[in-house]
Amino acid sequence: MNVIVVSAVCVYNQDGQLLTVRKRGTEKFMHPGGKPETGETAAEAASRELLEEVGIEVAAQDLEPLGVWHAVAANEDETTIEATVFTAPGTWEAHPSAEIAEIRWLDLGAPLPDDLAPLLTDHVLPALAAPN
Repeated sequence: MNVIVVSAVCVYNQDGQLLTVRKRGTEKFMHPGGKPETGETAAEAASRELLEEVGIEVAAQDLEPLGVWHAVAANEDETTIEATVFTAPGTWEAHPSAEIAEIRWLDLGAPLPDDLAPLLTDHVLPALAAPN
């Protein structure tokens, strides 16, 4: 089983909806994020990917850690991801760029679509719903 290390970011708009993205050539929606480059911390990778994928600029030190989870990779067979997930402070507008084919704002109070990545459904959404 392959393991891919990634960083991801929870981003909200002014209506409290969570940003999800779909990369070109894939079917599942997930957080903006990706693999760290050599020498990057998880937060630095999350900050860079957020800017590259959806045009949101948040300094690595301003990202708030949410958790680290292992999940089935959404778009790669026989692969697990180890994801460090952050929350970006504030509210944002996003625009798809780089490898992002589509963005979708998720209403956390509505029924969930069935095309979300396992990391989101199995780990992040329950963590976001848990009382602090």
